Amino acid sequence: MAKSEIVCGLDMGSSRVVCVIGTPDPEGHGMRILGGASVPCRGLKGGVVLNIHETARAVRAAVEKAEEQAHQMVHGVYLGIRGSHLSSFNNKGAYNIARTDKEITEEDVRAVIEIAKAIPISQDREILHVIPQSYGLDRTRGVPNPVGMEGSLLEVDVHIITASSGHLNNVSRAVAEAGFEVIEPVYSLLALGELLVSPEERELGSLLMDFGGHTVSLGIYSEGAIRYSKELAIGADFITRDLAIGLRTNMATAEKLKIEHGAAHPSLFPEDGEKEIVFKGVDGRSEQRVKPSSIMNILLPRVEQIFTVVGEEVQNSTFADLVVPGGVVLTGGGAVLRGIPQAAEQILNMPARQGLPHPDLVHAADTLMTPTFSTALGLVCYPSAKGFTLSATGPKRSDSRLVRRVKKWFEDLF
Repeated sequence: MAKSEIVCGLDMGSSRVVCVIGTPDPEGHGMRILGGASVPCRGLKGGVVLNIHETARAVRAAVEKAEEQAHQMVHGVYLGIRGSHLSSFNNKGAYNIARTDKEITEEDVRAVIEIAKAIPISQDREILHVIPQSYGLDRTRGVPNPVGMEGSLLEVDVHIITASSGHLNNVSRAVAEAGFEVIEPVYSLLALGELLVSPEERELGSLLMDFGGHTVSLGIYSEGAIRYSKELAIGADFITRDLAIGLRTNMATAEKLKIEHGAAHPSLFPEDGEKEIVFKGVDGRSEQRVKPSSIMNILLPRVEQIFTVVGEEVQNSTFADLVVPGGVVLTGGGAVLRGIPQAAEQILNMPARQGLPHPDLVHAADTLMTPTFSTALGLVCYPSAKGFTLSATGPKRSDSRLVRRVKKWFEDLF
């Protein structure tokens, strides 16, 4: 297998680093996933690096575990970017075709996009993505692809995503310290949209909600393109912390109780009723007991608050009417809590479903086809979905597995 066929997606999540390694299916049926790993990281919070060295250790561990499963070495990563430092807006561009030959070429399309992205931004920010939404030709809007058509005025609507240069540099440095290079930084929400939102949902209108630990990412799709995106500084860890404080236990125990016994909707009250649950206190040793109803009473107010904030954000976006036909597509670690789709339907007043990778796009073990790995899976699929050409000319890392182990040995010593 040629090295150029290996694709690595690295998701820098709220408090975890997730890596997936895949290769294009030889028969052209999506991506075949060769390995994946998820590693907790104390150096990350909300997708932002707080400790480069801790983050680098987690990146190295996640990629090497995935490499062992895949029996392949990685030369570079498609890096998932998220966090409240991201911002986005829509813009327009127009380009006059002055040639006698009025046929629109790919160079003309690139030129009008360059005009649309030529906007002033502060020195501490940089443009991460410019996504064409639709084109116009001689004042006729809604042209999906103008190449080969004839006209005098070419227009484009674009969605522009910018990021903090400092945060981008810090996450890239952490990856570099781990012994890897970034092929391209990718807004995680875009990778998820390619993987989880169906073409019909993107056309009719839908809301993609990535329910992370410290952040919630929102993307509104309509007429085949993303129209709005937003990062909210709320997440599933808020629910876990409420439970830890309410039950006087540690975060790890609270997370376990939340997943195993919690529910985000009253209709999912456990069948065994009020059978008490035994758990460890905040010291990790003393035993305590709690009824399922008590867990639910702690969870429900925070779940309601989070979806209320999401609903208000959608209403304020001016795109609220666009999302109703397709409803909400839910993913992320917070979406694994039982009853999240039901809570979304009730509070947002629109259909909701759990977003899972389509088997026609991704061929992977069941353990990887979960919300935890969805972003990394989307990053692996993103290059081919966007028509990128995978080649051996991309950034490479110079150190081998042996060199990385030597570096880790020295780190452990000091």
